[in-house]
Amino acid sequence: MKTTASQKIKIGLFTFIGILVLVLFIFFLGNKKSLFNSTFNVYGRFRNVNGLQVGNNVRFAGINVGVVDNITIITDSSVRVDLTLNSDVKKFIKKDSRMSIGSDGLMGDKLVVIAPGGITSQQEVNDGEHLNAVDPVDADKIIAKLTGIADNAGTLIQNLAAITGKVNSGKGSLGRLLNNDKMANDLDATVKQAKSTMANVHKTTSTLNEDLTAAQHNFLLKGFFNKKKKAAKAKQDSIKKVQDAAAGKTDDDKK
Repeated sequence: MKTTASQKIKIGLFTFIGILVLVLFIFFLGNKKSLFNSTFNVYGRFRNVNGLQVGNNVRFAGINVGVVDNITIITDSSVRVDLTLNSDVKKFIKKDSRMSIGSDGLMGDKLVVIAPGGITSQQEVNDGEHLNAVDPVDADKIIAKLTGIADNAGTLIQNLAAITGKVNSGKGSLGRLLNNDKMANDLDATVKQAKSTMANVHKTTSTLNEDLTAAQHNFLLKGFFNKKKKAAKAKQDSIKKVQDAAAGKTDDDKK
């Protein structure tokens, strides 16, 4: 079967479109991975890369400026992360810039974030130079702590619910007091009786004070109270003499 001219044109057109799509795909992929841009490399060391993978984006000031080029385990507590960055951002990245691992959104892919420097150094970073790294927060530990707090809160709520249920059903002293009208009335009567008793005590005390004052001015009992006052004064004088004698003896000893 001979191939017609129209079929040859169709095959050629299809091949051309396929090659064009492939070239565009390679171009966009290479542009994303910085294959066609002038680049430079930096690296940092982390204790935990927290799920970071080769090919993830690198951001500076919220803009994608490169990709993660390589991840290498150095020791059991050190992981080296190599970055390939666009050369046009090199002048903005100083020697005291810091690398950290973040997320693209709440549940997005991991990425490396470069924080601007310039606080302690104004020199721009060199190709292949090391940047300080900030280790990511261990999300598993945070989740474990939050889980423990949630469990404790659940237990506390259950206990409060149980106590409230017992009180509402009249169990315990507080429950009986709140749900038993007779106990509440008896308590109210007791409080009123206590108030009345205290009022009577105050009234009686006031009356006794008045009677005692009157008795002190009564000529029949005046001698008795005067005698009591003299006895108290004599006792105070005796104590004072003893204190004065002791003080005088102390002064003599000092001499």
